[in-house]
Amino acid sequence: MAAPAGVDNTFRKKFDREEYLERAREREKQEDEGRSKSKSKGPPVQRKPLKHRDYHVDLESRLGKTQVVTPIAPLSQQAGYYCSVCECVVKDSANYLDHINGKKHQRALGMSMRVERASLQQVQERFEMLKKRKDPTTFSEQDLDERLLKQQQEEEERKRQRRERKKEKKKEKAAEEQEDIDPDVAAMMGFGGFGSSKK
Repeated sequence: MAAPAGVDNTFRKKFDREEYLERAREREKQEDEGRSKSKSKGPPVQRKPLKHRDYHVDLESRLGKTQVVTPIAPLSQQAGYYCSVCECVVKDSANYLDHINGKKHQRALGMSMRVERASLQQVQERFEMLKKRKDPTTFSEQDLDERLLKQQQEEEERKRQRRERKKEKKKEKAAEEQEDIDPDVAAMMGFGGFGSSKK
């Protein structure tokens, strides 16, 4: 049995090579045009050099505190440290510090990762400012000895107060136990109380 002449019964897909080669060429042209457009968007963005932070990064305020985590809370109220510049949440303080010192965060602030080179005059001015800010009194061994002695005295005073409080609590507890026992029952049984004889 021979198949009719116009019917293809090989059940294999036939590809038109010319058509697919043409499609590939068109796709390559579009990719080349896209690359050249992205490179020539305009002059490169000039970013400011890095500068030191003029604010304190608060990493200790939430140390040891618990927080209820809900999936529907906004990002700023979720567990962890929230960066309002990048609008992201970082889970711990070490990663938060890495984030705010990192490239992505600095770029969002409009800074490059390069540091401005300081001149000799700027360095000298900085040293002068730091000298003026420094405490005029110099630190000596005598100051250290006095501070250590003062700390030891304060520690001894705290220990003494703790001991007194413990004694007072023991006396109050013993008095409460004495009140709980009925004196008639104790006299009938022949003893003064259930408390220990140690005082």
